[in-house]
Amino acid sequence: MKVLLLTVTAGHGHTQAAKAVMECLQDQGVECCLLDTLDYINPILGESVDKGYLYSTRFTPNVYGKIYNLVDNRDKSEGKFSISHIMNKILSKKLISFLDDYKPDVVVCTHIFAAQIISYLQSKKTIDTKSIGIITDFTIHPFWEDTDLDYYITANELLNHQASKKGINVNKILPIGIPIHPKFSKRTDRSKARQILEIEDKPTVLIMSGSMGYGNIETVITDMDSMDIDLQIISVCGNNKNLKKKIDTMITRKKVYNYGFTDKIDLMMDAADCIITKPGGLTTSESLAKALPMIIINPIPGQEERNAEFLLNNGLALMVSETFPVDEAIYQLINSKWRRKHLVEMAQAIGRPNATHDLCNHILSLK
Repeated sequence: MKVLLLTVTAGHGHTQAAKAVMECLQDQGVECCLLDTLDYINPILGESVDKGYLYSTRFTPNVYGKIYNLVDNRDKSEGKFSISHIMNKILSKKLISFLDDYKPDVVVCTHIFAAQIISYLQSKKTIDTKSIGIITDFTIHPFWEDTDLDYYITANELLNHQASKKGINVNKILPIGIPIHPKFSKRTDRSKARQILEIEDKPTVLIMSGSMGYGNIETVITDMDSMDIDLQIISVCGNNKNLKKKIDTMITRKKVYNYGFTDKIDLMMDAADCIITKPGGLTTSESLAKALPMIIINPIPGQEERNAEFLLNNGLALMVSETFPVDEAIYQLINSKWRRKHLVEMAQAIGRPNATHDLCNHILSLK
């Protein structure tokens, strides 16, 4: 069996999800190939999309959010003269030769651009393969309604109504969860995790800012440092070297363990009593899989604002605002046993720690 995983490097989550699925399939002896779709078709286009996404979300997030809302509320693209149809026709030409050579049994798309191209090729009967789209947030992104794949993976069945309103056949939806690395489905005792990380065995707050190191994390740490509560902080800056350097030079009363990019997030989550994070689809799914109480900060306008709405409306997180700062959120969590219990129970109900294995089993059933 051959599986082709198509992603697009715009943010980190799409590639993370694809790699998690590929690793799981390879462990079961399945031949896999992971392809950055736009980069393969046209490296300049791929780099432009990646840099454009990074720039717009970091430096002009409100503009990005307005564009997202406009696109989300537009009428569905129709006809062979639509922009979407024309672009898919142009972009699909180079991909066809790869598909002809590789001959995959299943194509898995973790980004809407890849899903649109595969949908176009299937509509033209250019390829004969099963197709799966993975929606990597707790909302249905714009343009998914313009696709017609065989299956759609969503974060939860609570999104079925939204998907149906967007024209996606509910019978094609598999609400098994966003694929995450299987290590997030396992638990290490909290004290043991702290011992492995070589940190003190005391109340611990994990703060993450995504792969880009998004948001004013120094201010968040300063607010926590001012609290008369004995706690320690694990900070993860991702690929943002400037942010890491700033936090490394901060003078604080509380111990701050500061990291750049790391592969120990699962262990850090086990060591923590709560996580402060922007609500990206993958980090959110990992936190829910660990049943780790969440405090949301800095949602990027667009899909992350919708992720935040899903989390808040389903009792899965607290959210920082101008009138509800991070120190108050932490104080309420620490001093409210029932609130922590409720967050853990809701995470256990909504989280999908076995999403990757469930998806791989479904793919294997398509032989």
